[in-house]
Amino acid sequence: MTKLKRILFAVFVLLTILIVLAFVLENQEQVSLSFLGWAGPQLPVSVISVVALLLGMLLGPLLGWLVGRIKRKRLV
Repeated sequence: MTKLKRILFAVFVLLTILIVLAFVLENQEQVSLSFLGWAGPQLPVSVISVVALLLGMLLGPLLGWLVGRIKRKRLV
């Protein structure tokens, strides 16, 4: 059974890599974002999307942890 799980995991990882690669290759148009008067450099859409995804993956759990910590302090 563990061999089947390893094979399925490898297939899942390969499919994920292919999907990310296809996304990056299809989104090479250069764009510049502006926010509150600050204009960023010209970057491909895929780079901006991946950076936004990674920031969300880092900030989401961090904010959840902070909110949980604040709630626990109020209960004590």
